[in-house]
Amino acid sequence: MISDSVRAIWCRELQRDDISIDEDFFALGGQSVIMVRIQGAFMEELGVEVPMDQLFLNPTVASISAYIESLGAVTQ
Repeated sequence: MISDSVRAIWCRELQRDDISIDEDFFALGGQSVIMVRIQGAFMEELGVEVPMDQLFLNPTVASISAYIESLGAVTQ
């Protein structure tokens, strides 16, 4: 499931293990440098390029996972 992979990436990059799928990236302490690392991890680990604006528009694991699934080209 994409949301499990996205959550794992967020947990690693935000150095937390208690992130729920509905928590806001910025409320968790996320900032632009971490966002760039997450963007790179999505490309490397999920094989999908997520534009930076989509990361701002979809600041939860649930919403960015839905966006990634909508692309339909994810390999895990």
